[in-house]
Amino acid sequence: MSEPIPKNLSPKALNQWLMDESSKPTLIDVREDDELVIAPFPSPVIHLPLSQAFAWKEELPEKLVKDQPVVVICHLGVRSWNFANWLIQQDWQLEVWNLEGGIAAWSEQVDSSVARY
Repeated sequence: MSEPIPKNLSPKALNQWLMDESSKPTLIDVREDDELVIAPFPSPVIHLPLSQAFAWKEELPEKLVKDQPVVVICHLGVRSWNFANWLIQQDWQLEVWNLEGGIAAWSEQVDSSVARY
């Protein structure tokens, strides 16, 4: 049996999901502080910069809501994919999604007011 992997989620599909009041996912943004200053995601996120994993790693399970899907966000979708894989490997029984193309794709496809960098 193959290992589970994160599900890919297009920016447009995430936008639709966020507009559905009944079932919002937990959003985790793994970009660094300076990246969030340049292009913040336009919905509330749990900010977990990967370079600071030592500071948040132990408390992460407390920040996640059981049975609530998680969508991981980064600049281009690579760091978020890696982090999403790590989340799945923790075996916390989470439904994990990766925002395809990251905040850059979000800016192109959904909200052009989000800065590109």
